[in-house]
Formats: sequence, structure tokens, C-alpha cells
Amino acid sequence: MLPGLQTATGEQVKTDDSARARMLAGKLYDASDPELGAMRLRARRLTHAYNHSSPDDQAERTAWLTELLGALGEGVVVEPPFHCDYGAYIRIGAGVYVNFGCVVLDCNTVDIGAGTQIAPRVVISAATHPVDPDERRKGPEMAYPVTIGRNVWIGAGAIIGAGVTIGDEPPSAPAASSSTTFRHASSPPAIPAASSGHYEADADVSRAMQARH
Repeated sequence: MLPGLQTATGEQVKTDDSARARMLAGKLYDASDPELGAMRLRARRLTHAYNHSSPDDQAERTAWLTELLGALGEGVVVEPPFHCDYGAYIRIGAGVYVNFGCVVLDCNTVDIGAGTQIAPRVVISAATHPVDPDERRKGPEMAYPVTIGRNVWIGAGAIIGAGVTIGDEPPSAPAASSSTTFRHASSPPAIPAASSGHYEADADVSRAMQARH
């Protein structure tokens, strides 16, 4: 393991007014905060090591992921390259498969349920920004949790935005594809999991997606 790095635990931050606590609470926060900067640097070092590890040494790869992520189930496969902001706020269930080029901006918690499959070039972003341009220019950001249920399939090139929940075991495949547009939340959404597997897709988008698959 890299010297000076500590294993990510993914524990909740105590209630305070630190940038990290505000980030996890979905409040405006300063991403240039030194503590957050140090956490991102740690993640960069670990993902660099993971992405340059040997494909013949699965034990080493599992060790890197265990150190990087907040929780890692049995039998998880993550194909390099993989990139994330912090790692500590990503929790992956057993038997998950993540294909090449996945990017996870885990400025808030990102939970991926057991048995889920994620195709190449998927982006999962818990990060968002104020919609008002004057507020946005001031610099502070926001982040909301992302939850992907069990046995979901995320199609190639899908982008899943802040505050999105995709429910367990959708009755029709796919759960998300590159033809689906996901809401990038600017305020904490109060939306239940999409039991159909499509998050906030209107009827036209849903029909178009089904036609393509």
C-alpha cells in the first residue's frame, strides 16, 4: 500500500460546520477546503495505483479497492480505468460488475446494490451546482446521494446525476441507457425509487429507449 494512506471507512461525519459535513448534508460547501483536497489527493493516488495494477494479480486489485472504497462486497469486479473523487463515500454490494471507464463523483454517498452491472463509460455524479449563475459564480458546490438498487443494469454511456435513485430489480431492462436523460438535481429531491427502472424518464423517452433495445 502507499505510505501514509489510511483505509477509507465511509463512516458518517459528526454534525459540525466543516466543509466535509456540509458536503454530506447536501448544503453549499467549499470544495477547495484543505481537508477535502487531501482526501481527493488520497483517492488520486489509490486510483492511480489501481489503474496501473497487473491484470494477473486480482488479489492486489481487491486490496486497492478495499483501501479506496467505503464498502466493498464479495466478488466485485471493477475494470480499470476507474476514477472517483473520494472513494470513501462509494459503497458497492456483492457481485457487482463495473466495466471500463467508470467515473464516480462521490461528493455524497453513492450506493450500488448487489448484482448490479455497469457498462462502459458510465458517469455517476453526486455533485451539482447552484442553478442561479450569480450564486454559482461565488464558487460553493452541493452534492446529493445517489442510490442504485440490486440487480440493475446501467447501459453504456449513461450519466446518472445528483439525487437520483434507481430501484431494485427493474421488471424490464435496461435500468438506464445512453438514451435516457437523468435529472441533475439543484435542490434535494424528494422522489421515490423508480420501480420501473427508469428514473424520471417521460413517456416519449421511455418508448424511445425501449425501441432501441
